[in-house]
Amino acid sequence: MPINRQLITDQDFSEALERHLRVRIFQDDQLIGSGGTIIRFDDQTIVVQSSVSDLAYHPRNQCEFFEIKK
Repeated sequence: MPINRQLITDQDFSEALERHLRVRIFQDDQLIGSGGTIIRFDDQTIVVQSSVSDLAYHPRNQCEFFEIKK
């Protein structure tokens, strides 16, 4: 059963980026992304890549990000 840890701080996002951790993204209490890895982030946007050609840009203040641990 996977364990979820919420990513909130820059340090959380930096760790997820460096360790290529899989993430789940929720917006308005609905799952909008799962299984991608964070490839870039700043104060406003988190960029998640799910496959070679699939990039998603998520507004940091409107979404919740969770690391997927197995």
